[in-house]
Amino acid sequence: MTDYTPIDCALHSEYELAIVHGLHLRISWSRPDGRRHVEVLKPRDLKTRNHEEYLIAEQPDGQQLEIRLDRIRKIEPIPGAHQRD
Repeated sequence: MTDYTPIDCALHSEYELAIVHGLHLRISWSRPDGRRHVEVLKPRDLKTRNHEEYLIAEQPDGQQLEIRLDRIRKIEPIPGAHQRD
């Protein structure tokens, strides 16, 4: 059994729009060990695994991260940071 808490549909839609529009987001999340982390990332995809949802995001150096959606505490769009691939 997982401790995952599903997120609000409106928030899920915000992630989808950020992916489609190639936005960069300042994302604050809690790591599995409880430590907080903040980073500017480019959302790439949403994924479900074992009944848990994840944001697949890219760091500026191209490395990918998976962040469990219920661990994300805050997102802020970065104005002017649009990039289409």
